[in-house]
Amino acid sequence: MRVEMVPDMIFTSESVTAGHPDKLCDQISDAAIDAFLGQDAAARAIVECAIASGVIFLAARFAAEADVDLPTLARKVVAEAGYVEGRFDARRCSILSSFTELPADLRAPPSDRDEDAEIESVVAQDQANVFGYACRETPELMPAPISFAHRVARALDEERRGADAGWLSPDAKTQVSVQYRGGEPARVHTISIAAVVSPEQRRAELEERLRLIATRAFDESPLRPDAATEFNLILNPRAPFDVEGPARHAGLTGRKNGIDTYGEYARHSGAALSGKDPSRVDRIGAYAARHAAKNIVAARLAERCEVHLGYAIGRARPLSVAVETFGTGAMPDPELARLIEQRLDFRPAAVERRFALRTLPSQAGPAGFYRRLALYGHFGRADLDLPWEATDVAETLAR
Repeated sequence: MRVEMVPDMIFTSESVTAGHPDKLCDQISDAAIDAFLGQDAAARAIVECAIASGVIFLAARFAAEADVDLPTLARKVVAEAGYVEGRFDARRCSILSSFTELPADLRAPPSDRDEDAEIESVVAQDQANVFGYACRETPELMPAPISFAHRVARALDEERRGADAGWLSPDAKTQVSVQYRGGEPARVHTISIAAVVSPEQRRAELEERLRLIATRAFDESPLRPDAATEFNLILNPRAPFDVEGPARHAGLTGRKNGIDTYGEYARHSGAALSGKDPSRVDRIGAYAARHAAKNIVAARLAERCEVHLGYAIGRARPLSVAVETFGTGAMPDPELARLIEQRLDFRPAAVERRFALRTLPSQAGPAGFYRRLALYGHFGRADLDLPWEATDVAETLAR
């Protein structure tokens, strides 16, 4: 999906909180990737999860010198998301599994040597068109609607983890609609929150509380709600209070691609990012493309930039490196594409090594590295020191 921005429009992006069933699945899948790589940096693993009322299904294929208890890990993620009692909880839910352990020689090759021939020998295992995007709408160079939606979702999760946590469900959805004028974000038009809340408190009190939480989420934002901003609060929709999360609707790994990327404001590959080790080019290629696009914008070579990398199965180098700056580039788009291709190595092994994608999980501590990406997006994360968010080559590109 490519958004052709018009000068005046309203664009909406959404995020969800930690207990949303799709995001539970993403967190479980990425917690498993952290666990495998934390014990064996050469591990290869694909972990997918489905969740419904009372049931978690785990499917994993892996080659690793590691001992990972995936069912126990899944229960830990569910409990930490807030499901410790009620119609769905971490202790009582059933876990079904399908695990395939592959031969150890299918693990990743050693990554301590940088000979070009070795890097060239690591090829894409599948076809992938991946996209990276950056723009000047926010300090983290992300589109404003998705950045703001994540802020509100994070604020709800922080509120729920507080001392007075019982009034708010772990499963909530946030949407922020931004009004554009002259192609630039001008105001926060609407903030929408759908949540299950305690029926024991007055609706007016709950609505005011949610308005305050949402408004505080913009405290350090370049754009804030104004007197005309609408608050659309949908509380306890379609079911009683005790029906929430997986007891209300099913979840699946990789189903929230827009939330994981750019809020549907820019193109993404459609492939799941979570549950895949760094040998999967549809995951790490998306990180490499975002890094390139962000550095082009940081170097002031464009106000908005999309980078496309096209990989073919069995090939190391992308067949396509393309740049689109939507008429904002300081030089023609083909020249920018040649520039990043000269300065950045997009081969899978080079990306994996440049971003240290196999060693970061062992350094991340109990919270994990990949698991933290499964909430609030894989891009624009000012709260995390992500290697693909660094603007470390902007100065080199600007020369």
